Amino acid sequence: MPVFAPDLSAARADDLTACRAAIRAGSKSFFAASMLLPPAVRSSAFGLYAFCRLSDDAVDEAGGNRAASLARLERRLTAALAGRPVDHPADRVLADVLTRHAIPEALPRALLEGFAWDIEGRRYDTLSDLAAYAARVAGTVGAMMTLVMGVRDASALARACDLGVAMQFTNIARDVGEDARAGRLYLPRCWLDAAGLDPDAFLAAPRLSPGLQRVMADLLTAADGLYARAEPGIAALPLSCRPAIRAAGTIYAEIGRAVEANGLDSVTRRARVSGAHKAGLLARAVLPARRAPGLSAPPLPETAFLVEAVKHHPMPVSRRLPPWWDVSGQVVRVLDLIEVLEERDAFRRSAPS
Repeated sequence: MPVFAPDLSAARADDLTACRAAIRAGSKSFFAASMLLPPAVRSSAFGLYAFCRLSDDAVDEAGGNRAASLARLERRLTAALAGRPVDHPADRVLADVLTRHAIPEALPRALLEGFAWDIEGRRYDTLSDLAAYAARVAGTVGAMMTLVMGVRDASALARACDLGVAMQFTNIARDVGEDARAGRLYLPRCWLDAAGLDPDAFLAAPRLSPGLQRVMADLLTAADGLYARAEPGIAALPLSCRPAIRAAGTIYAEIGRAVEANGLDSVTRRARVSGAHKAGLLARAVLPARRAPGLSAPPLPETAFLVEAVKHHPMPVSRRLPPWWDVSGQVVRVLDLIEVLEERDAFRRSAPS
């Protein structure tokens, strides 16, 4: 049975507005899908994602001081966990969300650990090693979102982590060229070796090759398997939350299809899902889905520590989630939003640089 803490009270309205704006600017897909969430859940989700986005940007934009930037984020998280957040909207909302939804410290700490691995320039020998990274930078977010939705069941959390890892694998497949030009390589080394690809040579001169296409295809196959594993967990969420999570997973999975449609070329091209196609996926997300078997499958070995952290953390005070009765109205607003965002993207692409 889902459990819920009282509504946001400590966070100021202007803090929530700032978090919402950060997400709208930084993640169109999440922002669009989040509009399908009930308002009470959406507010917490914006706060959670705003801190994740702030952390990601702080590390990426720190230049030669990325380690110092991460250390500052660690201190900010410690302050938020102690209920004494620094003077920033995302920190104040995060402190409230962590307390109200009884989110264990291990989850946001693991997220920052994933950023630390990025700073180290860590590479991953096997798919399991890559899944351990994805568990930290994406599985943690899936687990925290599940708690925000009031669900603490271990099986549901395991499926949420599956979805997070799947989405991260899709991100990696989409961004291979962009990452390589920034000196980053996430593809499993053993797969590159089997394909006859030298990692350092690829980073020095990223190019498409049949070997790289095979690696990309294998990574997308792994992601698809995890999307399928995650599907039973959606039925374990509150009815009012299912469309948003189904929409987010479906849109990300469709990015993988777009990579395939590009000939598995993520070096010279960037896969995109059109606004019209996203609209169709969002519309289908609100339709009832059959209950899929497999909810009780064990967590991935790489995400099990996240599930265990929740299991041993005290639960919050419970309350009922308000009914979500205006499904059709929410869908209309989401479709309008997508149209506006796509028009803005088109304008930016056509504007002279």
